[in-house]
Amino acid sequence: MAALRAQCVLLTGSNRGIGLELVRQLLGGPHPPTHIFATCRDPEGPRGKDLRDLASKHPNLMLVKLDVADPSAIVNAAKIVEGKLNGAGLNLLINNAGIFTPVSLETVDSEDMIRAYKTNAVGPLLMAQAFLPLLKKAAQDGKEKRLSCNKAAIINISSFLGSIKGTPESYFKPVISYRCSKADLTVDTSVRGLLSVLPILSEKHSGMLLNWEGKAIPW
Repeated sequence: MAALRAQCVLLTGSNRGIGLELVRQLLGGPHPPTHIFATCRDPEGPRGKDLRDLASKHPNLMLVKLDVADPSAIVNAAKIVEGKLNGAGLNLLINNAGIFTPVSLETVDSEDMIRAYKTNAVGPLLMAQAFLPLLKKAAQDGKEKRLSCNKAAIINISSFLGSIKGTPESYFKPVISYRCSKADLTVDTSVRGLLSVLPILSEKHSGMLLNWEGKAIPW
């Protein structure tokens, strides 16, 4: 199985769940990145403890304060990362941060919608804009001819619930059934699957929605 060889990686939403496990497995992989930038809203607070523990053991892990719903915070984080890279580029941007509020059509309000869009849709877009110069730098300096996660790429972590074609399979079912069905797939297994898929991605996968096994999910 191919291994990810990206030298510089940045992840959003790194203090728990899939984000935290991605950090753990990247650090413990056969080819750990020379720089891992793990971002979250409050790395110095109680929810950042696991990240701080990892950073104390791994000098290649750097914690960066970042709220993807705050455009100014994104710009500031990009400046911090650029300074830490000292002229190098960013190979891989993983937009993992997201929020899920268990509201129905009857209970959702405008604030719920705006908050979700700021974090889940606008946030990844602004992240891509802010870090594009560093991604282009990595692409220019990389030895590989084709784009890949080892050279320069943006990966947006999504969900089956983002599939429009899959709406009939999920919309009319209670959210609890979806959450319970996810319990069969542990975070560890999910991340191992993700890290086995990332090394095989290329330009032909651009814009595709893939599951943890690399199988295409219809939009």
